[in-house]
Amino acid sequence: MTVERYRHMVGRLQTDDLDLEGGFDDHPLDAATLRCLRYMHDVEFHTTCYMRDLLVTSAHRDPEVTEFLTFWLYEEYWHGEAISQVLAAHGEVAGSRRVGDLRATRRRRDTVQPMAHWFGSLVAGQALGALQMTWGAINEWTTQAGYVQLARRCGHDMLAELLRRIAKQEGRHIDFYASRATRLLEASASARRLTRTALRRWWRPVGSDVLPEPEVRHLISHLFSGDDGHDALSRIDRHIDAMPGLEGLQLVSNRAAWAGAR
Repeated sequence: MTVERYRHMVGRLQTDDLDLEGGFDDHPLDAATLRCLRYMHDVEFHTTCYMRDLLVTSAHRDPEVTEFLTFWLYEEYWHGEAISQVLAAHGEVAGSRRVGDLRATRRRRDTVQPMAHWFGSLVAGQALGALQMTWGAINEWTTQAGYVQLARRCGHDMLAELLRRIAKQEGRHIDFYASRATRLLEASASARRLTRTALRRWWRPVGSDVLPEPEVRHLISHLFSGDDGHDALSRIDRHIDAMPGLEGLQLVSNRAAWAGAR
């Protein structure tokens, strides 16, 4: 997908027809679903910090990438806002208050991370762009799959509809990241080597650097255990296999096994 095409599709998540405040009064969500939603809430609102780390690298020189990131951040914000309404309807702390508490625990790390990304950009040079776009594609594939799986398992029609709408927008993000990553990987052997090595050594499920390990394990095991979960992970691994130089990594299946998904 080109950024020009995406520009005409971008928009705020439509929730006006969903009763996110009162729609759970007679049918509240179970504890496992709420735990997954808290995770998703925190990841969506952390998008601002992911974008910060991208922009201290050479990515900020590419006008197409920065234009896409602007739209991406906008849509991700409204995903988090919708989930915050669901959590608030269950009496939970959500939105800016929860985000503020989370960031207060990460001050030291949030000071170091931009410098680490900046240094990595100096070392990797132009090849870093392929890694960034591939990493983004994989994170969006797994995020979309998580929303689809929770929609299947939550047992609540209105929440399932909300999650399907979020997953649809995530699909647009996937299209941009994956198409750009493929082009950059095809163009450079060094980019393929860097991307494969970095993914194998350092890729972890999105949110692993934000939430405690028990929360990561719960989300993965709850959403991706069983045949349907295994099929979802296998599809993502096939998408990764199809990218230049990345065949056979089995990234997401291996990480799911680590988390206890069977």
